[in-house]
Amino acid sequence: MIDLTTEFGRAVERHLKFEHVIWLTTVDSHLTPQPRPVWFLWEYDTILIFSQPGAFKVKHIRQHPRVALHFNTDDTGDKHVMVITGEASIDANGVTPHQVPAYLEKYRSGIADLNMTPEAFNAEYATLIRITPSELRGWE
Repeated sequence: MIDLTTEFGRAVERHLKFEHVIWLTTVDSHLTPQPRPVWFLWEYDTILIFSQPGAFKVKHIRQHPRVALHFNTDDTGDKHVMVITGEASIDANGVTPHQVPAYLEKYRSGIADLNMTPEAFNAEYATLIRITPSELRGWE
């Protein structure tokens, strides 16, 4: 579990609550890091990511469940560098996007931008990746 009670932790928590994209880094079969931007939801003490079942990130996590996550930084806003590491699992009995109202609300316009209905998104992105953060580091 990561500490979100410090000043830095509160900044991280703001990003977890309000950012729309987080970078997920998995490790492939050659042990090469594979970063990719993903949609996510901070729920209680875990990060939820919905994926297509055949995506490489799902395969990578099954082989190597340790992952890293980070947010973009820019010169105009919050310049914190935030790196979260943790354990990912593929939750075979997990919820689907339509069962998480906060996720659908957060990404309603993004789903529409993909020319998908929430039902079509739910069918295509039906694999739940659940990440339990264990370490937080960063700086400004």
